[in-house]
Amino acid sequence: MNLLRARVRRPGRLAAEASALLIALVVAFPLYWMVLSAFKPAGEIESSEPRPWTLAPSLDSFRRVFGQQEFGRYFLNSLVVAGSVVIASALIAFLAATAVTRFRFRLRTTLLIMFLVAQMVPVEALTIPLFFLMRDAGQLNTLGSLILPHIAFSLPFAIWMLRGFVKAVPEALEEAAYIDGASRARFLWQILFPLVLPGLVATSVFSFISAWNDFLFAKSFIISDTAQSTLPMALLVFYKPDDPDWGGVMAASTVMTIPVLVFFVLVQRRLVSGLGGAVKD
Repeated sequence: MNLLRARVRRPGRLAAEASALLIALVVAFPLYWMVLSAFKPAGEIESSEPRPWTLAPSLDSFRRVFGQQEFGRYFLNSLVVAGSVVIASALIAFLAATAVTRFRFRLRTTLLIMFLVAQMVPVEALTIPLFFLMRDAGQLNTLGSLILPHIAFSLPFAIWMLRGFVKAVPEALEEAAYIDGASRARFLWQILFPLVLPGLVATSVFSFISAWNDFLFAKSFIISDTAQSTLPMALLVFYKPDDPDWGGVMAASTVMTIPVLVFFVLVQRRLVSGLGGAVKD
C-alpha cells in the first residue's frame, strides 16, 4: 500500500520539481544575461542578432569600470551605507521587538498596526517630503541622507518579523534567568539575543539589499557632491542617451552583485533557519 501511494504521488512530485526548476531558470536568466553581456565584446553586444553565448570573451568592460577614478570611492560609500543600515536597524528592531512583546503598555496594538501601515506607503510618495526634511536638517550631499531613510523604512518589517522570534522564547526562561541573578540587560544580550539571531540575520538581508541597490534616494539627496555617491549612481557614468556603454553598465552591475552574493553565502544557514522560524511562527 505504501509503495502504491509513493507511485501515485511521484508524478505530482516530479511536476512540482519541474515547475520549481523552470521558475529558477526564468529568475536566473536575467542574471546570466547580465554577466554574459559584461564579458561580450562591444560588437556582439550591439549586434542585431544577440546570442546567449560568446566565443570571444573580453575583459574590456571591466577595465573601463575599474578605470573610473571614483569607482572605488563609490564602492566604499555603498559599503558604509549598507553596513550602517544593517547594524543600526538590527539593534533598534531587536530592542523595539522585545519592548512590544515583553511589556504591556497603552496603544501597543495601535503601534503594531502602524508598523504594518508604514509598509504600505510607497517610497516614491515620501521622497519629496524626505528631501525637504534632509535639506532642513543639513544632511543633503552626505551619506547620512541615505542611511537615515533606509533605517526608517527597514524598521517596520524588521520589528514585525522579530516580534515572532521574541514571542517564541518562553517567559519561563526569562524568569529562571532572573532567579539565577541575571539582570535584565544580561538576559537581553546574553540569552535572548543569541536565540533571535536567525531572525536578525533574515531581516538584515532585506535591509542590506534595499540599501545596497538604492538609486532613488541616492539620485534625490546627493545633488552636487559626487564624492558621496554610491555604486548605483556609478551606472550613470556608462549610460549616455546618445551612446550608452552597455558593456560598462553590465560589468558595473556584475560588480555590484558580487557583495550581495558574498553576503548571502556568509549568512545562508542562519537565513534559512530564520525564514523557517518566521513561517513556523
